Amino acid sequence: MSRFWSSKTRELKPYVPGEQPREQRLIKLNTNELPYGPSPRALAAMRDACDDSLRLYPDPTGLALRQSIARTYGLDVSQVFVGNGSDEVLAHAFQALLQQSAPLRFPDITYSFYPVYCGLYGIESVRVPLTQDLRLQPEDYQDNAGPIIFANPNAPTGTALPLSEVEAIVAANPDHVVVIDEAYVDFGGESAVSLIARYDNLLVVHTLSKSRGLAGLRVGYALGHADLIEGLVRVKDSFNSYPLDRLALAGAQAAVEDTAYLAECCARVALTRANTVAALRQLGFEVLPSAANFIFARHPGRHAAELAGALRQRHIIVRHFQQARIEQYLRISIGTDAEMAALCDALSGILADQGGC
Repeated sequence: MSRFWSSKTRELKPYVPGEQPREQRLIKLNTNELPYGPSPRALAAMRDACDDSLRLYPDPTGLALRQSIARTYGLDVSQVFVGNGSDEVLAHAFQALLQQSAPLRFPDITYSFYPVYCGLYGIESVRVPLTQDLRLQPEDYQDNAGPIIFANPNAPTGTALPLSEVEAIVAANPDHVVVIDEAYVDFGGESAVSLIARYDNLLVVHTLSKSRGLAGLRVGYALGHADLIEGLVRVKDSFNSYPLDRLALAGAQAAVEDTAYLAECCARVALTRANTVAALRQLGFEVLPSAANFIFARHPGRHAAELAGALRQRHIIVRHFQQARIEQYLRISIGTDAEMAALCDALSGILADQGGC
């Protein structure tokens, strides 16, 4: 700790991302990346963008990308904001829209960046407990008492609210912004984008890191009423006018437009997910219903940390959260069929070595 740190810096509890190992032999099932890679059209677009134009600044508004996103969702371009990954988009939303006099509300088990942003921006917050079976109850958010943010499907649980229940929350809070973080919605959730035309307090955030296989590119976007988007732009242009480079803009636009590839990858993930859930249940695991590209599972007879450690010894890494209420769960990203078969084989051996299921 430096004596030159500000008091704010000393108080921060930064977000801890999933491990990005340098060892190449590992089966990496810990950070929810798509196992199939980006759209070939996206790769081609980025290769084509590697020319003399890189000497020039990129479009600060990302207009072409925003136009493609707007067409995809049937929105006006003024209803689309793009940024350097959905984490940056969320950060701007916290600054522009969620710093209100009333406390921000979000689930107690959710994306762990939310409380980090609250600490960074000095936002008072209230954590609303999930149910005993780790589900969000819409009734807990019906009082129009302050802004709200939640992930749907939720992270790290993978459970999803149906669109009718999401709308009930948005409709019950007309005086406050409701941010729906839909990082995983393409894998089986119901998007709230269709509600934007009816609710000026709704902001929906997406990422290209998951279903479009571009975690290494860092592109995210927000969809909402034009006035909300203008607020994000004001914050962005007070921080970094050029968040997306020319390669990112080109690749992201091609990925957004390749809807056939998106559908193919999501269908493959969903099938592998279903097969993996069945196999894990055969091994005695309890698995929460998942609409994401990961599953949240625990074994009633084995400690999650021990299972994670034993898997690591077998060159497989999964995510274990040392957090109250979920310390006995493993979050397991959906990889290829071969990777998930290797996972289940490893877990079968681990359980057998420790005395069976």
